[in-house]
Amino acid sequence: MEASALRRVHPDPRLLSLIVVLLGLAIVGWLVTDERMAGMDAGPATDLGTLGFYVSVWVVMMAAMMFPSIAPMVIAYARIQRGRKAQGKVDSGLLAVAVFVGGYLVAWTGFGLLAYGLLEFLRSMSLEALRFDAAGAYVTGGVIVAAAIYQLTPSKNACLLRCRNPLQFVLGYWKPGLSGAARMGVEHGAWCVGCCWALMAALFALGVMSVGWMAFVAALIATEKLLPWKTLANRGIALVLAVIGLGVALAPASVPGFTSPDSTKAQEDTMPGMRSAEIMGPGRRR
Repeated sequence: MEASALRRVHPDPRLLSLIVVLLGLAIVGWLVTDERMAGMDAGPATDLGTLGFYVSVWVVMMAAMMFPSIAPMVIAYARIQRGRKAQGKVDSGLLAVAVFVGGYLVAWTGFGLLAYGLLEFLRSMSLEALRFDAAGAYVTGGVIVAAAIYQLTPSKNACLLRCRNPLQFVLGYWKPGLSGAARMGVEHGAWCVGCCWALMAALFALGVMSVGWMAFVAALIATEKLLPWKTLANRGIALVLAVIGLGVALAPASVPGFTSPDSTKAQEDTMPGMRSAEIMGPGRRR
């Protein structure tokens, strides 16, 4: 049997270990997120907390939600690193892989900060029209429907193609050294943000502090990035989002798992002494 065939039969244990590490970090992220967000699901009105608290939670959230989906990209990067080492070129090994993943998280942290700034700005305006019992339900549902529409755009398709072809991305964007690993990580993260920002906007609309909705959106991201049926997955996700968005806008009580800000559950999840959200009902700050 040829060596290449043997490699196909016996996967490289170092690459398998890398997958295990990524999945292990994702599991830890889910556990930490579940502990830190306990009792904070007030739906779209959930208070995001102080900037420091939010950033720490956001980074852990991204590790939990995204690490399973980026595993093929990280493996492709590690393969190229090993190939360069075999050719006698400078190789930074696992440190470069860690820097690549760190750069990816930096890109998503930038998105998270933009989202935080926008929501805090809207809160500061105290617009009564955006309260959930006014037009808030339609705004919330509209954000989710907009995410469904984005699924069908050329921009979404262009970003998704780069996320679904790890080897093509790594070869096309390759930069050597640790600085190159950081740049590649940020660039891949930027494409991933371009692919998934609307899904994240839908998560904010549904309740960004809800572990259940986090898991749901993470499953959608993994579906369209990892399954072989790109078009079917993309269109299916668009349909699911459209149904949920219309449900939130027209009959929020009928949407499973959705916490309406004016519901008893949201009121119970609001800690005594915490400020109320000015947009779409009460929230919570930690």
